[in-house]
Amino acid sequence: MVYLKLFWSFAKIGLFGFGGGPSMIPLIQEEVVEIQGWLSREEFLDAYALGSSLPGPIATKMASYVGHHVGGVLGAMVSLIAITVPTAVLIIIFLGIYLKVRDNPYAERFLRGVRPVVIALLAVVIWEFLPRAFGSTSEWIGNWELWVIALLAFGVSVVFNVHPAILIVIGGAIGLAVIR
Repeated sequence: MVYLKLFWSFAKIGLFGFGGGPSMIPLIQEEVVEIQGWLSREEFLDAYALGSSLPGPIATKMASYVGHHVGGVLGAMVSLIAITVPTAVLIIIFLGIYLKVRDNPYAERFLRGVRPVVIALLAVVIWEFLPRAFGSTSEWIGNWELWVIALLAFGVSVVFNVHPAILIVIGGAIGLAVIR
């Protein structure tokens, strides 16, 4: 049954998505694209771009998108519940524990060890998105305008803290106006 598969897939992501938000994207991509085959890599990138332009946590938007793609409105609801309920239950359980051990050097060292892994997982997603965003490595020089857009968006985001949705809309408008 598709709804059970959706629930189990997104419940696993909700349970093992340490760091939440963007750090869950590699888990979602692995489950949705590689394991279940519900989306192609291109469709996943498009879903991520759409989700990034909307308010709220990216993981819940991705779960809703995939759930709807696979099982309609009910599929979206099942996926959304599956990705959020385990996290909500775990935060309630572990918040009390964390508040008691947060000053413990072992807890701090554990978290310091996890943070670089989260960054590495995000870098893997970027690496996998590169060919779909800029073409194959042999096409990168010919697609220089895409690199300019990416670098400008990065710079504007870092320097001026512009909301990602605004940058996505501007990137889309530039794509419509300039890119052939």
